[in-house]
Amino acid sequence: MIAIHVDERVELMQDIPELGLHRGEVGLVCSTWFSPATAYEVEFRRKMPVCRMRALLMPNQIMSEDEGYGPLFVGHVGN
Repeated sequence: MIAIHVDERVELMQDIPELGLHRGEVGLVCSTWFSPATAYEVEFRRKMPVCRMRALLMPNQIMSEDEGYGPLFVGHVGN
């Protein structure tokens, strides 16, 4: 797993129906929490209504956008 940092774009790996968030949505990491466990405050831009939503997410709920473009995609860009 690639380390996730503040100001990094991440992809949601699972639906969070309580917040109206869906797997595949992309958000921006705003802060990192370390106690009692590592968590990330991620801001998502919503289309309807136009607003921003922040959620505190565990590492297993998000993936760095960089992590999704590993060796399988090398040489395939633009083909």
